[in-house]
Amino acid sequence: MQKKIFFPIVVLAFMGGLMTACKKSNSFSHNSSSPVIVDSFTPSLGSGATEVLISGSNFSTDTAAISVTINGNPLKVVSANGSQIMAIVPKKAGSGPIVVTIGGGSGKSVDTFTYLFTRTVTTLAGNGSSGYANGNGADAQFHFSDPVNAWYRSMGIITDDNLNVYIADPGNHCIRKIDTAGNVTTLAGNPNTADNIDGQGTGAAFSLPYDLAIDASGNLYTVDPGTTNIRKITPGGLVTTLAPAAYEPWSIAVEKKSGAIYYSSSSGGTVYALAADGSSSTILSGLNAPGGIKFDADGNLYVAVSGDHVIQKFAAGTWSSSVIAGTAGKAGFQNGSGAAALLGYPWGLAIDAAGDIYVGENGTWNGGTDSPDESVRYITAGNWNVSTFAGGATAGYNDGIGTAAVFSAPIGVAVDKNGTVYVMDKNNNVVRKIVSE
Repeated sequence: MQKKIFFPIVVLAFMGGLMTACKKSNSFSHNSSSPVIVDSFTPSLGSGATEVLISGSNFSTDTAAISVTINGNPLKVVSANGSQIMAIVPKKAGSGPIVVTIGGGSGKSVDTFTYLFTRTVTTLAGNGSSGYANGNGADAQFHFSDPVNAWYRSMGIITDDNLNVYIADPGNHCIRKIDTAGNVTTLAGNPNTADNIDGQGTGAAFSLPYDLAIDASGNLYTVDPGTTNIRKITPGGLVTTLAPAAYEPWSIAVEKKSGAIYYSSSSGGTVYALAADGSSSTILSGLNAPGGIKFDADGNLYVAVSGDHVIQKFAAGTWSSSVIAGTAGKAGFQNGSGAAALLGYPWGLAIDAAGDIYVGENGTWNGGTDSPDESVRYITAGNWNVSTFAGGATAGYNDGIGTAAVFSAPIGVAVDKNGTVYVMDKNNNVVRKIVSE
């Protein structure tokens, strides 16, 4: 577990100085006409509950008058004198400069405080065996893979604004729902019927639901390469067929601003736009086994090009292309920025409100344990720095912190509005949950 960072000698020295300052408090007061200056702080990194000693000038002895923030997140000010402030970092503060505000004046550090997230991986639902069962937590069963059907490659996992999680369960031919209490139910489809039947709840049928997308109204959309159709599921579980796909569909996305629907074909190497009349038009082609597709808030499209081991960005409006992570043609497990990073058959994608990208790795045809990457990777928006969010290069099954956790073909990823990440762990037939603090 990540240890909190404390500096008792610094704290004692500061408190001694504070006591001296208190004795002289009548001779010091904050000057509202002079700037607040932040010179330095220590430590330079830490997690939630880390005590930070901030040094500068024109502070205040009145802790109630002082505001300290990182990324707009307030720190608890516990003590202060004219030149030093002791404050406690809150959970999930993130990395950024430290800002001290007193009255109408503010000062900002030149250096950045680096926040060390603790990412705890647990099993949300499933018991490790393929099958079909509704229930709470480990009482539930999913069918993401088995020795005969190792070729299933559903990446379908998504969340709604109420923090429910939805799963495209290919072996059970249905869409599952996990509520906030961990209860698994069947939203639509029938585990005993592989077909294309519109209807309500278990009266509907799917063949191979492979991905999920959600619109602003909470409607779900799935692609079904078994029937080559695109389906819509309302929050109440009513299923309708929107349109036949132009080619075997594998992934689907909704562009947030327009509500437009797009889908891709891994076998065809193409991304299509779906029109309101049900017709499809090609927007991208020639991709090498594309996996997941997702849009950011600005309408840029990201594609996990699994066959090339890269993530490509296609700019909104022009679809001009750039590779933001990975080295084309080279599979591996290596962190770094842009092309300095190595990915291993990236498959599912998720994008959070800040534009950061989560990648589910090992999208090989059978989820083989010889894949070089069995992790969830994290790509920071803008600088495209690739890091390991959880897991590592070895396949297996273990809950734990960060890289101590182990997955086996974690090919589907989703992130909710609070930043909690959910993983479809294919070979383990479970849904994992990653909480960052």
